[in-house]
Amino acid sequence: MSAKSRKGDVSTVGDLRVRRVYESPEPADGARVLVDRLWPRGLAKEDARLTEWCKDAAPSSELRRWYGHEEGRFEEFAARYRGELAEDRPRAALRHLRELAADGPLTLLTATKELSVSHVTVLLEVLREGD
Repeated sequence: MSAKSRKGDVSTVGDLRVRRVYESPEPADGARVLVDRLWPRGLAKEDARLTEWCKDAAPSSELRRWYGHEEGRFEEFAARYRGELAEDRPRAALRHLRELAADGPLTLLTATKELSVSHVTVLLEVLREGD
């Protein structure tokens, strides 16, 4: 969906938010779910204040390494990632994330520096598109 509003490193669409995991938690975050496959460098688990860590919603290690956050590859990355999200385990993770969002605000957390060309942007779109 294109109804995105951006404020700094925060993207909001309905009850779904995207933030960097290094930012301080806010009351409006609701459920805080890390959606990276790897634990963020230099961050203590207690400082993250996560509701949970949903690795199955993250791109595969192979896809992540191929992409390497090269902006020129983003469209191809997004298409490949959407393909991965259609597989069984990621599809179950998407259902779970939608259930969390139905219960109140859901903040997807990532260590990625540039949110606009990261997997969380694609994940947010897929979650908003529904089943």
